[in-house]
Amino acid sequence: MIAPPFTPAELEAETERLFKALMHADCTPGRSWNYQACQGFAPLTLEINRLKKEKNAVILTHSYVEPEIIYGVGDFKGDSYFLSLKARESKAKIILFAGVVFMAETAKILSPEATVIVPDRGSGCSLADSISGDGVRSLKKLYPDATVVCYINSTADVKAESDVCVTSGNVYDIVANLPSRRILFVPDRLMAENVRAELKHRGVDKEIISSDGTCIVHDEFDVASITAARARFPGLKVVAHPECTPEVAAAADFVGSTGAMMKYVKNTIAPYFLMLTECGLVGRLQVETPEKNFIGGCRLCPYMKLNSLEKVRDALLAPRPDQIVTLDEDLRRRAARCIDRMFELAPKD
Repeated sequence: MIAPPFTPAELEAETERLFKALMHADCTPGRSWNYQACQGFAPLTLEINRLKKEKNAVILTHSYVEPEIIYGVGDFKGDSYFLSLKARESKAKIILFAGVVFMAETAKILSPEATVIVPDRGSGCSLADSISGDGVRSLKKLYPDATVVCYINSTADVKAESDVCVTSGNVYDIVANLPSRRILFVPDRLMAENVRAELKHRGVDKEIISSDGTCIVHDEFDVASITAARARFPGLKVVAHPECTPEVAAAADFVGSTGAMMKYVKNTIAPYFLMLTECGLVGRLQVETPEKNFIGGCRLCPYMKLNSLEKVRDALLAPRPDQIVTLDEDLRRRAARCIDRMFELAPKD
């Protein structure tokens, strides 16, 4: 494929723009965002940004993908909840979701008239892939009186079988305020345990039954590494995601969603931070808060890292059938009700 002609001045200006944005990023082992790397990115980012204008496309980028995608071509960057809002608000003809497949499905649920594409159909999710709509139906037969709450990290058919969707940022408040005492929470077992503990702390009486999925990134962190890090780095602040184990959550200084973790770090003065989450978020923080010190400890999501500028470009230029997200209309409508219920119940900032 022949790249479109860009002038030396255009390439130099784009390289400077990228380097200014990415010079502090150092989140993926073996990767570099130095000036030379930015020279390599520049022809791709210029081409992608030109294609966006030509095709009336918008690119949604999750915080876990690589910085050159987020800052090079992304129109919106953030966590699942924020990007769901942007998908619902979008008037673009094409939505490209640089994240994982369930996020692209959510965009299609909320913007049915748009063509939604995903750079790599193999970008799954251990949580979303842990249970299907059939699995939820089986659990509903066992607990017919339960309100079914699905974490947003779930497939469209799971959302279609659920009463309300939640994110890591609004799960505690939504579950606490549901009228039902018995909650069937899918698919994240560890988040269910953390919700159970938090609601008990709040004095809220709920019976929470969960399926058995976990996040392959967040379920790997342990208390021993936190203890060792605190001994080595006095004044360290430990920041964790509610997809971690309850033991890790209890040992952390702050537990919250991707967006909440970013806000906490930006607003907290500390000599060091240990981020118990995906390394892409650390990359964003390095770019946006270069004065902060991060000691490592993050883990890579192999699914998120399947996204690349080349795949984004190719999907925009001529998407293959497998890159285009399609949903049965009845399923989409039922899933949309579940997500709309979340928007209704989520606390307003």
